[in-house]
Amino acid sequence: MSADHEPGTPVPPAPKPTTRRIKPLLILAVIAASGLALLAWTQTWATLQVTLDGASAQALEVTGSIAAPGLTALALAGLALAGALTIAGPVIRIILGLLEMLLGVSVILSAGLAIGDPVGAGSAAVTAATGIAGSESTRAGVSQAQLTGWPYLALAAGVFMLIIGLAVCVTARRWPGPTKRYETTRFAPADGAGETTPGTAAGTPGAQTRPRDAVDDWDGLTRGDDPTAPER
Repeated sequence: MSADHEPGTPVPPAPKPTTRRIKPLLILAVIAASGLALLAWTQTWATLQVTLDGASAQALEVTGSIAAPGLTALALAGLALAGALTIAGPVIRIILGLLEMLLGVSVILSAGLAIGDPVGAGSAAVTAATGIAGSESTRAGVSQAQLTGWPYLALAAGVFMLIIGLAVCVTARRWPGPTKRYETTRFAPADGAGETTPGTAAGTPGAQTRPRDAVDDWDGLTRGDDPTAPER
């Protein structure tokens, strides 16, 4: 019998090895997907060729921070969610899994809009470089738009987050819970000295003792007891 359990207390069965691996693997997957989205956000998503008044074409690089400015907040929220999963209970895990799915859908939308309309996504870069504002004016000045692989990586990260969130919801109740090995541990003085637990007579079976402290002495003074007197 283990010394960490009180005699007569049933020992909970140990979780299966596959069950124990579910939690760390999914948390690492959440971190990895959010990290991929954050990495893609820092890279160049498209190159726009801008031509104005017959001048030579000017190449403008559009980064993810311009094409999908909200992606960084979504990625950071995913990292925070991974931290919350480490201490969450079964019900909260399901809620966090749903939130992870929502984050994944948001990342997919952000990346998908940039892929579907790279000129519109890079209009802020065109305005900053040429001073031309307005959707129609910026589109008229862009002669060519070429996408890189980074927005597709962000799209894949969003799909990954969506799948992970679904997996968290499905497996939330199979994650190993907090251990109870320390809940029945008893601490008592080596010589057995101290006060008995209130409601239990000293010397009776099951009586538990604990050492006196300053609070006990103060309570004794309020009752008129002398804390310096030897115990009987």
